[in-house]
Amino acid sequence: METFGNNPSLNLRFKWKRVEALTMSNDHLIMKLNEALGWELRAINMYAHYAAYIRGIHRMQLEPHFTSEANESMVHSNIVRSAIVKLGGVAVTERNPMPIEHVSSYTDMLAQSLITETKAAEVYGELMPMIEDAGDADLYDAIEQIYLAEVRSVEELGRLVE
Repeated sequence: METFGNNPSLNLRFKWKRVEALTMSNDHLIMKLNEALGWELRAINMYAHYAAYIRGIHRMQLEPHFTSEANESMVHSNIVRSAIVKLGGVAVTERNPMPIEHVSSYTDMLAQSLITETKAAEVYGELMPMIEDAGDADLYDAIEQIYLAEVRSVEELGRLVE
């Protein structure tokens, strides 16, 4: 505990301000984590939908890809949800409201996937300095791994849609 002068009431007030500042920063962090969770929940639905609807010769490669991406998003959502609970927040249960387009073309599916992965990577990129400021090394490591996975997905999808 930090001290501020010899007056115990000042120490108490100083301690209260530190707790209030921590709670406010946690609230902002929880909001951003919930944004990331919303994108992961959207990705689960989108990839499962595309895995079911992919047709033609590309089904052999893309159905497993979409299924794998849905599963990866499930793992990511569990990590993010656990972080929200750890910070004392309430995790969202609704996906990001951006509509999931029902498309039949594999190129459209890949383009929509690229949009989703790009948005998710942006959110995780914004989260990393916030978590670093909060000083939670374990959470930083977990989110950094998710961020790197999202960046790899963006790069891979970028090559696929060329």
